[in-house]
Amino acid sequence: MIRLTNIRKVYPMGGGEVAALAGVSLHIRAGEFVAIVGPSGSGKSTLMHIMGCLDRATSGAYALDGLPVSDLPGRALADIRNRKIGFVFQGFQLLPRLTALENVELPLTLRGADRKARRDAAEQALARVGLAERMEHRPMQLSGGQRQRVAIARALVGQPPVILADEPTGNLDAQASGEVMALLQALHGQGSTVVLITHDAAVARRAARRVLVRDGRIQEG
Repeated sequence: MIRLTNIRKVYPMGGGEVAALAGVSLHIRAGEFVAIVGPSGSGKSTLMHIMGCLDRATSGAYALDGLPVSDLPGRALADIRNRKIGFVFQGFQLLPRLTALENVELPLTLRGADRKARRDAAEQALARVGLAERMEHRPMQLSGGQRQRVAIARALVGQPPVILADEPTGNLDAQASGEVMALLQALHGQGSTVVLITHDAAVARRAARRVLVRDGRIQEG
């Protein structure tokens, strides 16, 4: 599903260069639940941005669901992000003026789906994460755990093959964190490929496979 080959990401700094990723190769098979873990500054966030087609590698090759994406133009990458990847972020990234239902509809709106189709799909996704009774609530009317469940519903509404979760429990208390991780485990159990980025070893242990990133290189996994 995800194949990274000798990925390097270099940033200019102070007249020189800093390598955030120094030749990373990683293969994640369809249906896996993988946690990518490492301390701050290890390169895991840079790796997440490249896997999510949010940034480009300086060199190396990346194939997503069998499609080489390293050299695709920006418009094509935007379409891949919409159709192939469901994103879940630490800060939820919900639009405050929209209801939970409207937030979940957004990926399908961007695809040009008709109103009924996207509303039906969004309702089903919210029911799937246990928020059938909160569809018309706006983000500020929801708890942190509920907001993250809305974000998960938005990630899965378009049935993307990959769910990419970047520190999804970082802003949550222990109970809400457990609920979010249980949802991600359930999605994995239903066949989704789930990639979790975290610095929390306890959270990483909930995944089926653990990949340790340190100093821009894979140390384990």
